[in-house]
Amino acid sequence: MEAVAKRDLRAASPDEIKAFLVEVGEKPFRAKQVQEWLWKKAATSIDEMTNISRSTRERLAEAYEIRPVATHQKQVSEDGTVKFSFRTYDGHFVEGVLIPTDTRMTACISSQVGCSLTCAFCATGRLKMLRNLGADEIFDQVVIIAREAQERYGIALSNIVYMGMGEPLLNYRNVLDSVAYITSPHGLGMSPQRITVSTAGIAKMIRKLADDKVKFNLALSLHAADDEKRSRIMPINDTNSLDALAGALQHFYNETGTRPTLEYVALRGVNDTQADADKLYAFWKRVPSKINVIEYNPIEGGEFEKSQSEVIDAFCKRLSDRGVIVNVRRSRGKDIDAACGQLANRS
Repeated sequence: MEAVAKRDLRAASPDEIKAFLVEVGEKPFRAKQVQEWLWKKAATSIDEMTNISRSTRERLAEAYEIRPVATHQKQVSEDGTVKFSFRTYDGHFVEGVLIPTDTRMTACISSQVGCSLTCAFCATGRLKMLRNLGADEIFDQVVIIAREAQERYGIALSNIVYMGMGEPLLNYRNVLDSVAYITSPHGLGMSPQRITVSTAGIAKMIRKLADDKVKFNLALSLHAADDEKRSRIMPINDTNSLDALAGALQHFYNETGTRPTLEYVALRGVNDTQADADKLYAFWKRVPSKINVIEYNPIEGGEFEKSQSEVIDAFCKRLSDRGVIVNVRRSRGKDIDAACGQLANRS
């Protein structure tokens, strides 16, 4: 006789869990305890739920299972950056990174297995898009990286960026649900203002974020401020032009009061000239925003090189001299598979 497939407990609604517990003779309040184990204590097995009777745990385990993400591989850089390859319950691999600095502990997490967007500078773009991650799988990455920050550095995780593998806005519902679990007082209790969701630029979904009045921060991976150049390195620009993105970002600011960040990876001889800085300034004037200029982590066999430090400094000076808030994000984890997608490609 073929075994009946178990349900994913973390995909079950609170009402479903309550109905099941009542059916097996438990009090309704036990459902709240189960939810606490799942999202506040981040249990990875039903047997961990020790304030629930063994018989009830056994009944739960007959019908449900928890499908945690597990660490498959870990690399530690000389600069303290920790790169994770995570394995999903069905054998796929995604990445996460712990980035320690003087002022913060940041987790960079993935939202999809692979990616469909084929950005030319990104190793993830070489992976097939296999599936979206569930909200619980995104949540698990944060839990694992937060524990690493505490155990390795004795410092709590301070920030989360959805800037790893995948396009978060193509996994909209699961990303927003994961943010809810991370920020809820019944979950990890982090402030949404310490979370940034980064998108390659899907104008209609940016507008949806605005209409949903999200509380977290938004970053746009811009990387070029003219359509021809941006389309060459980011094909998504063919259907989401700079005009469309500027309008969507303005709408986001109007509805949420939060200034988006423009992320700009400096690619040597491609987008790092003074003329490129002038075009970026012109785009910035259309959108209340701040700019992060990012040092590129080259990928194996890739066509791009990172810009020279003095070129990046001159690029940023041209912007800051005009009143732009611009920060430089120096490359981290240079001695490990630091570029997004590299470690998962190896896995």
